[in-house]
Amino acid sequence: MRPLLISLLAIASAVAAEPRTWTDSLNRKIEASLVRVDGDNVLLKLKDGREVPYPLAKLSQADRDFVASVPVEKPENMPEGGTSDDLEVAGKVLNFSAPWPERITFTEDPEITTVEESPTEKRFIYESANYRYVCDVRLSKMVVKGFAVMFEATNLYCATVPLALNGGKSAKGKHEILLFENKEDYVKAGGPPSSAGVFIGGKNIVMVPLESLGVRPVGSGYMLDRDKSNKTLPHELVHQLTPRPYYSGGARGWFTEGIAEYISVTPYRAGSYNVRNNFRDLVQYATGYGEDGRGGRALGTEITLPSLKKWMLMPYEDFVGNPSTTQINYGCAMLITTYFIHLDGKGDGARLKAFLKALREGKEEEEALAVLLDGRTFEQLEQDIKKAWGSKRVDFTFKSGGE
Repeated sequence: MRPLLISLLAIASAVAAEPRTWTDSLNRKIEASLVRVDGDNVLLKLKDGREVPYPLAKLSQADRDFVASVPVEKPENMPEGGTSDDLEVAGKVLNFSAPWPERITFTEDPEITTVEESPTEKRFIYESANYRYVCDVRLSKMVVKGFAVMFEATNLYCATVPLALNGGKSAKGKHEILLFENKEDYVKAGGPPSSAGVFIGGKNIVMVPLESLGVRPVGSGYMLDRDKSNKTLPHELVHQLTPRPYYSGGARGWFTEGIAEYISVTPYRAGSYNVRNNFRDLVQYATGYGEDGRGGRALGTEITLPSLKKWMLMPYEDFVGNPSTTQINYGCAMLITTYFIHLDGKGDGARLKAFLKALREGKEEEEALAVLLDGRTFEQLEQDIKKAWGSKRVDFTFKSGGE
């Protein structure tokens, strides 16, 4: 359901934009309007303005027929022979005008399909609505269903937040997750030894040792500890769903890590992200050890960064590659991304959205950041950030010039 696979089905006719009653395979009904078709999903706009994805396969036959009847129209500005990659870069089919969500709740039963079970090859494949889980041991559908809720809830969060986080290349309509019974095999496959999961950008896969999901062996099978949770996996899932233009120079680093931190630190429980009340958790996670007393960035409330321009344009390998600055870079990425979402201007994220649109149009580095500055100098933006966070008792200091 992400832009690299977005269908070119454009909602051009008036009837497609009008609210109608939708019915699922269990005869449950909801009033919503069709926004677009994304691969194997439809994006529906509810009465409260939220846009939520829903699998086509779970709609009634009448609804599937209606979707199929919507005329196909090639978006303007797409070149002849254009692909969905062009659509991605062109910045079409975005949700920037949607309201900021208050709570994201995945309420559906994450129906699990067993695709393949090959004990000799140690290859077991299971699928939920948006994910394909490739594991090296057999798991029961109940276990897969238990952790699939977190994956699908995070997917829904990214689809709903009005920053067009609808990227990520998938295979046959699914995002791929590789699961490993043993941490050793996870490390051999390329997972960092100290990590609970990792996004491999070149392959667009997320790799996870089962222990990070709370899956552990019991007798001849496996069981799921439903109380087991961590913030690493949602963070990596956000990376998997982040559109390619957002990884351009000027955004890769501070924004890509910042938005992944923002979403993963939002309080989560049993398929529900409490977005409305996440601000305190974000601050506590960045400045201390988090709400649960572990895993925070522990930056304290007096934070020093290089000049903002230098920091925002920092090469990604420097952003993540220096152990002495990794914690501060990640924590500050979240705080400054949060500033642009909630504290900048009118608190509506307008400048950040304009910046992301500029990235989609092909702007990079200082050209893209000029849109974010919106007439301000970097020094003026530093003062705005200091003032906004100072009112929240977090004091920023930016070193001058090239420091």
